[in-house]
Parts: sequence; C-alpha cells; structure tokens
Amino acid sequence: MTCYHCGEHCREETIAYDERSFCCSGCKTVYEILNSSDLTYYYELENAPGTSPRYNDGKFNYLENTEIVEKLLEFDHAGTQIVSFYIPSIHCSSCIWILENLGKLHKGIKSSQVDFPKKKIRISFSSEAIQLKELVLLLARIGYEPNISLENFEEKEKGIDRSLIYKLGVAGFAFGNIMFLSFPEYFEIKEFWLEQFKHLFRWLMFSFSLPVVFYSGQNYFISAWKGLRSGILNIDVPIALGITVLFLRSTAEIALDQGTGFFDSLSGLVFFLLLGKFFQQKTYSFLSFERDYKSYFPIAVTRLFSEEGKIKEEQVQVYRIQKGDRIIIRNEELIPMDAILIKGKARIDYSFVTGEAEPVEKNSGDKLFAGGRQQGGIIEVEALKPVQQSYLTELWSDEVFSKDKNSAFQNLTNQISKRFTYAVLGIAIVAGVFWIFYEPARAWNVFTAVLIIACPCAIALAAPFTLGNLLRIFGRNKLYLKDANIIEKIAQVDTVVFDKTGTITQNDRSRIEYEGLELTEEEEQLLGGSLRASNHPLSRSLYNILDNNNISTPEHFTEFTGQGLETTYKDLKLKIGSQSFVCDSNQATASPLQNKVEKTSVYISSNDLYKGCFSFYNSYREGLPELLMELSKDQELIILSGDNDGERDRLGTIVPAGTSMFFDQKPGNKLEFIKKLQSRGRKVMMVGDGLNDAGALAQSDVGIAISEDVNVFSPACDGILDAKRFRDLGKFFQLSRKAISIINLSFLLSLCYNIIGLGFAVSGDLMPVVAAILMPLSSISIVVFTTLATQVIAKKSEIRSQS
Repeated sequence: MTCYHCGEHCREETIAYDERSFCCSGCKTVYEILNSSDLTYYYELENAPGTSPRYNDGKFNYLENTEIVEKLLEFDHAGTQIVSFYIPSIHCSSCIWILENLGKLHKGIKSSQVDFPKKKIRISFSSEAIQLKELVLLLARIGYEPNISLENFEEKEKGIDRSLIYKLGVAGFAFGNIMFLSFPEYFEIKEFWLEQFKHLFRWLMFSFSLPVVFYSGQNYFISAWKGLRSGILNIDVPIALGITVLFLRSTAEIALDQGTGFFDSLSGLVFFLLLGKFFQQKTYSFLSFERDYKSYFPIAVTRLFSEEGKIKEEQVQVYRIQKGDRIIIRNEELIPMDAILIKGKARIDYSFVTGEAEPVEKNSGDKLFAGGRQQGGIIEVEALKPVQQSYLTELWSDEVFSKDKNSAFQNLTNQISKRFTYAVLGIAIVAGVFWIFYEPARAWNVFTAVLIIACPCAIALAAPFTLGNLLRIFGRNKLYLKDANIIEKIAQVDTVVFDKTGTITQNDRSRIEYEGLELTEEEEQLLGGSLRASNHPLSRSLYNILDNNNISTPEHFTEFTGQGLETTYKDLKLKIGSQSFVCDSNQATASPLQNKVEKTSVYISSNDLYKGCFSFYNSYREGLPELLMELSKDQELIILSGDNDGERDRLGTIVPAGTSMFFDQKPGNKLEFIKKLQSRGRKVMMVGDGLNDAGALAQSDVGIAISEDVNVFSPACDGILDAKRFRDLGKFFQLSRKAISIINLSFLLSLCYNIIGLGFAVSGDLMPVVAAILMPLSSISIVVFTTLATQVIAKKSEIRSQS
C-alpha cells in the first residue's frame, strides 16, 4: 500500500486516517493541514507531489537568534518581513501551486512567489502573526523544507548554474563519436575487419546515446509532459516525440540486426537544440554584464561632495556609489541601496517591496531599505553599502508590479508548433495506413520515419537565435528591453502615443523667461530648494538656471502628481505648478500679469498671492519631425500632454497631418485614454518620461521610457531608450518587423527541409545517411541564416554597436 500524500510504500505500521493510508505522522499532518484549508486539490495535480516530511522542531531553534534572522531577512519594517528560501524539493506544477497558496495555510503569510527554475520562493509575511521559525516549520511540515546555509549570506551572489553546459558537452561528445562510428555504415564499406566489429560499433553508438536521451534531453520530456498534462501542445511535445521514436527505432534496428539506426541524428538533434538554449542563455548573460535596463535602478543619483569649502552636487552612475557616500533623494525617487537617513523628513513608500501603498514616516538616524520611494521633500542619506543591483533586479519582477501583458499573447513558435504537431501526426498516420494495405512490411518504418524526419529542431531554433541576436543589437544601441518577447510585440504596434514634456522636448535646451512680480530673496531661496526636491522635467530645467548654492530646504513639501507642488519654510508658503493649481479663478482672470498667449508655464504664488510665471519655450528633440513622419507611414500617432495647449500651433507645424493632440491630460486621463484605444483593438506603444506616465506605460502593450541623466526608473515600463537614440525609434520598429519576417522565413526554410525529408520518409526510403545529413543541415542552416540575416538588417538600418 502506498502513502496518500508522498506516494512512498507504507510500512507495516501504516497510519490510517480519513479512509486513507499514510506512511508516517508527518504525511498525515500535512494532509490534515491541506484538508482543513480546503487545499486538497493539491492531490489532483500529481499522484505523489510532495516529499515525506522528516524534521524535528529543535532543528530550527537557531531561527530564534535575532542576529541570524536579520541576516536572512531581505526586508523588515512595520511588521512586514520578506525572506527568500532555496527549496530543493520543488519539482513540478503542484509544488508551485501549494507554495503560492501558503496564505491559505496561515493568515500571517501575505504573498508567496515561486521562481521555479531556481527552486526559490520569496515570501512576504506579517511578523506579528507568524515568526520566521514558524514559517520554516510550516514549510517543512508540508514537505518543502528550505535549505538554509548561513556561511554564504554575506555574499549574495549565487553559484553559476552550469547544468546546461554539462548537458551540451555530453551531447556534443556523443554526437562526434557516434558520427565517427557511423561513417563505415554510411558508405557501406565491406572491409573484413569493419564487418567483424560492426556490431560492437553499433552497441557503442547505443551506449553513447543513453546519456544523450536520459541526461541531455531530459528537460524536453519534462516540459512536454507538463504541457500535455495542462492541455497545451508546446514545441517540446513533437521534439520529445521525435527523440523517443529515434531512440526506440534505432535500438530495435541494432537489436534485430536490421541496420545501424539513427543514433547520429538523435545525438545531433539534441546537441543543436541545446546549442540554441545555450545561445539564449548567453544572450541574457551578455545583457546582464553590459549596461542593460537593470542599470536604471536608478541610472544615476545625486551625490554630495565638498569643493573649496562648499557642498556641491554631481550626478553619478549608481554603480559608483560606495559605503559612506552622501546622496540626496528627491520626491518620487527610488532609494537604490540600504541607507541611513541624515537630513530631511522621509515619507517612504515601500509598495514596490511589500505591496502596501501607505507611506511610512522616518526620522534622522533611521534605516531606509533599498526599493523604497521617497514621497515628500528632499532627503539626504548615507549609503550603508554599495548598490546591490541584483536585489533591485528581483524587485523589477516582483508580483506587486506584475501585470501579465503576455496573457493574450502567444509567441510565434508555440502558435506554429500546435499546428505542426497535428500535421506531423496526421501525415504519419495516413502514410502508415497506406503502407499497411500496400506493403505491410514497410508500414512501421514509414510511420516512425515521418516522426523522425519531421522533428521541429529548426523551428525551435529560429526564434531564440533571431530574437536573441536582435536583443543584443538593441542593447548595444541603447534600447534596453526586459525580454525578447517585447520585440514581437513592438512589431505588432499600430498606435504610438507620445508624452510631450521630457519625451519629445529636450529639457536642457529650453529657453525660460520669467513674467511677473519680482521674487524676494526668501522666495527665491525657497523656490530653489523646492525645485531641487522635485523630479519633474520642468522642475529640473528651472532649478538648473537658479542660484543652486543659495537655497532653503523646505520644512514641508508635497508634490501633487500632474499638478504641481506645495512647500513651506517658516512663515513662507509657495505653490508652484500649473495655472489651475496655483491660481484660484479670480486671480486667473483678474491678474494683469497673465500672458494672453498660453505657453508651457510654471506658475508661482507666495502665501496665496499670485506672483508670476516662468514660461518655457520648448526645444524639441533633434530629428523629431523626420521621426514622426517615418512612424506615421505605419502607425497612428497621438500626442498626449499634461501641459496646456500653448504649443498646439507650433506642434502642428512639426507633426504629420492628421496627428491627434490632447492637452491638459492628468496621469489618470492618460491611462484611461490608453484603455479606450485598446478597447477598439489597437496595439499601443506609450513613449513617456517614466515619471507622470507610469500608469499609461503599464497599461500600454509596450511601454518605453525615455532616459536623460536622472532617475527615470519605473517598474511599469517594458524598456528604456537612451534619449540620445530617440531619433532611432523608427529604426527599432523596422528591425522588429524584419525580425518577425526572418523568423517566418526560417519556418519556411525548415518546412522545405521537412518536405524533402518527408518525401524520403513516406516512400519508405529514409536511410540513416539521409537523416544524418538533413537533420543537422537544417539546424546549422537556420542558425547561420538567422545570425547573418539579423546582422544584415541591422547594418541596412544603420543600427550599429556604439560604445
């Protein structure tokens, strides 16, 4: 009798409970927990999903030590703690399901997220409801005991997973040796000694194929099984089927002395498939070690330094921050490292880390955690350690910000693989039935030959090599995308929506004029300090022209997104922002200082008395008219601005005819506008500055943030484009569409190989030498074609590597 929970053989002292048998009290306890929490669906996912829990309560007593707990925790504030564990026993979909439903087992667990490839779980929980030791015991009781090792906690870097390299090496070694042993069979050399040792050579080939199938190719069988169990025909299903048929038929042929089999084609197939995976892995590793989108957590921070007795500011790349450096964090900026608050009043929004949006107050001397976002005035902090970029990289993918844009999107490979699998099975069955009636002796050979020759190795390689190459080219040209699927979605975009300020305008070249009553010295000082604390493009432009060494730090600072900011110092209160925000209706109409011609302006009032406004004469980005004209050929263009329509006439001379322009759009209006476009079936790209456009960026099908020299990080965007390459946006569109064409051509090329091979297969004339030539040739040609084609289209588009 087997245990209902873990599937192990029950001993004589079987524990019976609820008409079920359990091998130990641990398994019985797990069943009771799941049953009481209405989670018995766990047992429907897999017959033996868990592992039999073996633990004792005293094993985790060290988790009562505060110092050890602090090292384990990633985040600890206001009763919310976050911890990540490596759990070796994670192995299937049921494991993921139970671990991501831990909140049903204990109300103190807020969320849990599994990283299946790394066998890692990240758990957010309430320290008031459940202690870390209790959490670990709960995991151990349900069969998922964490592997906790303190010796490596000072060094957060994990060891490199070389399993793919090992599998590729084994497949390559076997492929080379099997090909070498197969040469006499290919050319039917009838030499005496070769004939004597022929059977030995064949069984050697069989021996070399065993590690290829059961080690190197195991992931294809696992993926195919999971896909079938979920009712999905993924690309790994026909691949696994092809590997199985190749191995079984080849083994039968040498066992029955009917031939040499197809072990060479089998090992070559697995080798080239793994080569494609290795290339894909190296592509992402390449992006990780170059300056990719992760460098924007944030791209730069403001560091304070002393020169000639004066404290000055400088923008430095975030990697250059060291322990002890003093940096300033402005309103809405992300804190890039753990730090101590030195000056200012901090209101930290940790929703990026915990999902809870209520800001927390912090005082001088308090510790601030990486990933928090300042909401209020400027603060000065001291770095406790260099930036841990890997931690912030994890935060980019945190479930708090995850909105699955791919839910309705299937990549090209999976779309084709479903039809391909049905077609291959159909051809194999029809051909097999035909030969049963015509020449029964050939029926089995024909049926298996079709499945062998039609294995979609080339199809599986086409997309990874094409998109991987293009992802590298984009990265070298300063468009940093989150993943390769974004390239496919860019190719589908039919509507491009641009923000104006900070996106199509070039803030550092704007001309600014003041119109109004002269500001007092105190007002100028507070104005400078207030603008210094803001991260809005207009605020940064205005701050750069003021006296930066003679400013007052606000006592109270509040920024109203899309409207302006309100700030106080002693008895002085300033309001800075849009006309509707700063001026009441009477002032707006009665003030003789109001310019009758509306411009992009920042209005100022002092103690509720209107003072005047700074008018911005925007300088649009170089090459903007040409870019918009280029994009308008294939996409609908829309300008969506939060500013007033003072620039409408000037913009009308720049944008192509028929371009829609909307002004006075608040962040919420932009998001709703994108939703309406999508409800009409449009595929929308939003191009913004990453500050006030976060909602629209997240809602759009593709969100691209334009980066200048300050923090523009937003977890809502799909990619970040260096402002210097803004003119090349149209070329990135062209490359994306051409990449899809390359993939389609690769599929056609693969189809040609399959048609040729199927011709041999259905006629019953498929010889090992034919399969040995066609299968590797199809893979090699696809790799060479996609690599060369992406380089050619990049060169033709004048997109090259620029350091």
